[in-house]
Amino acid sequence: MLTLTFSAYDLSSIHFAYSPLREAVYSFRTLLRPAGRALHLPWMKEVRGKLAGLDLGPLVDLQADPTGYIPDFLTPSPSTPLPDLEVELATFRATPPEVVRANLDTLAGPRAPTVRELYDEPGEGMARLAAAIERYWETAVAPHWPRMRALLEGDLVYRSRQLAARGPEGLFAGMHTAVRWQDMRLCLEERPAVYSRALGGEGLLLVPSIFVWPRVSYRTEAPSRPVIAYPARGVATLWERGTAPAPDALSAVIGRSRVLLLVELESPASTTELARRTGLSPGSVSEQLTLLKEAGFVTPHRVGRSVLYARTPRAEAVLS
Repeated sequence: MLTLTFSAYDLSSIHFAYSPLREAVYSFRTLLRPAGRALHLPWMKEVRGKLAGLDLGPLVDLQADPTGYIPDFLTPSPSTPLPDLEVELATFRATPPEVVRANLDTLAGPRAPTVRELYDEPGEGMARLAAAIERYWETAVAPHWPRMRALLEGDLVYRSRQLAARGPEGLFAGMHTAVRWQDMRLCLEERPAVYSRALGGEGLLLVPSIFVWPRVSYRTEAPSRPVIAYPARGVATLWERGTAPAPDALSAVIGRSRVLLLVELESPASTTELARRTGLSPGSVSEQLTLLKEAGFVTPHRVGRSVLYARTPRAEAVLS
């Protein structure tokens, strides 16, 4: 088990960000190792045939470690809360050669030719690897990215609200069964080795992820800022089609469409995403959200280029 001990300053330095590059890497691992990841089966069935013929050898070889270790340079920490793939790949390409080689030295088992080439010529190898990631992204991830991004942004809104309203105990409650907060300490129970670290002002970066499910991923060794990637809230609904029925009794009072929207706002979502889920037109969704906002049932939150709507405590009380 791993334990991180926080100071008061570290509590004020908890930050959130999602990572398109991390989603690309984790999703590729899902394709390579589908066992236990049935949640993403609809996506896997759709993309497998489209990847035939793409040169993705370097990505395969770098995820062949039998322990499941992925070189850290494949998942750099996001530099902004809402990065895009182009920004992250620029950071990726600029990885110092000594960092690339140190990460590759950690890989278990014999090195494939592409890995040996990357070790010998990190600059050229990282450029080739970035190009392979771009090819993979355009084929397997980009068509689904708007929905994925909406889910990740919704998680950022939800977790930020939990931290502001209930502190770290509320933030980590329900995040994952392996994550537990107690007495200024964060315990990560999935880690096989025992490791404790007292933070000295580094804070913590929390990264919601779609394809890290069903586990969590850590990078916690000193002196870097610890990073924890965890399954985004609502990931189980990402590939669903259709929507849950609205409660009949409540629909009779405030209207079926408005109840339908409240039910779908289990996690914050945009107007476009709500229209996709419910089958209502974007115009109708916008109109109903305006009424719900005026009644104190939803609040809008701007996240980057999107406006996400979230249920208020009043809405939670009415639904329950």
